[in-house]
Amino acid sequence: MQQLEALVQDARSLAENEVARQLQICNACRYCEGFCAVFPAMTRRLEFPKADVHFLANLCHNCGACLHACQYAPPHEFAVNIPQAMARVRGQTYHDYAWPAALGSLYQKNGLTLSLALAAGLALFLVLAVALKGSLFSAPGADFYSLFPHNLLVGLFAPVFLFAVLALALGVRRFWRDITPVTSGAPLPAPATLEATHDVLRLKYLDGGHGDGCPNEDDAYTLSRRRCHHLTFYGFLLCFAATSVATLYHYLLALPAPYDLPSLPKLLGAVGGVMLTIGTAGLWRLNLRRDPAHGDTAQRPMDRGFIALLFLIATSGLALWAARGTGGMALLLCLHLGAVMALFATLPYGKFAHGIFRTAALLRHHTERRQPNPIGVGSD
Repeated sequence: MQQLEALVQDARSLAENEVARQLQICNACRYCEGFCAVFPAMTRRLEFPKADVHFLANLCHNCGACLHACQYAPPHEFAVNIPQAMARVRGQTYHDYAWPAALGSLYQKNGLTLSLALAAGLALFLVLAVALKGSLFSAPGADFYSLFPHNLLVGLFAPVFLFAVLALALGVRRFWRDITPVTSGAPLPAPATLEATHDVLRLKYLDGGHGDGCPNEDDAYTLSRRRCHHLTFYGFLLCFAATSVATLYHYLLALPAPYDLPSLPKLLGAVGGVMLTIGTAGLWRLNLRRDPAHGDTAQRPMDRGFIALLFLIATSGLALWAARGTGGMALLLCLHLGAVMALFATLPYGKFAHGIFRTAALLRHHTERRQPNPIGVGSD
């Protein structure tokens, strides 16, 4: 066991040292200085200890533009591939900062098969519960709560969701503390927070540094990744907002589900569901076609598992709306609830975490930019 842990630690150190080696070369060249936040942050450093490597790896948006612009990229003997080297370290940070630590290995196992199997298993459990009630093929006019009472749904989903939020919060808190030396523990100024929020909401660094987008399967630039990420991100937020508004309707206005157009929960959910369906379908296609040199292929199962769950949630939710009051409603409801619970259960140990860690890195970057440059030169 100790030998295995030593091997794992050696592999992590090798990945971190490789990032530091490549950044030393980039720091001497600086051709990509205007591409994204990584390179201006890089120029403020002469050395790259572990905290800086973790910070910069999560600041990287895995765009891939710098790889195609680099004169030292493979097959050059310097073998500089910043997107791939950063991706490998980034995956390690998710594992290292996971809470509880024992569940960190799920980042390496949370693939497509596991995600779909978990969703299917939970859906089957719900199907059996409905079948025992004799309501599997619900009569027209039946609503969701006739199958699963509201308090039962709250009792099932609230603990899982709250655990996911707690696990993510504690993980990113440890990450934040470890990268604090990057900015000497400086407090977050309001302008830095606003600028980081702006960058997150716009996905600023998926434009390739020049507004033309990022390469995917070849060296052609495209905005497809940015657009699909936006559709997925805002579609997810609208769906979450629909659920939140519906909760307020239920508890404050005594208006239980189901809702119909033009009610706000239904409007938010319908628009969000369509956006989420289109966005995740696009991301799936781009992920399948992406050049392996643009990242860590070992993380693709984790990426695809997350995309698949979001797609399943969106499509089953839209189908459930169409099938409401029909004999197929119960089966679709079980499938939808199983997918949602599977997403909640895997949130802290899947691709969702990358957005949380990246936001923290952007906050640190914009805080750092407002401090004096320690080496006196740099692009910011």
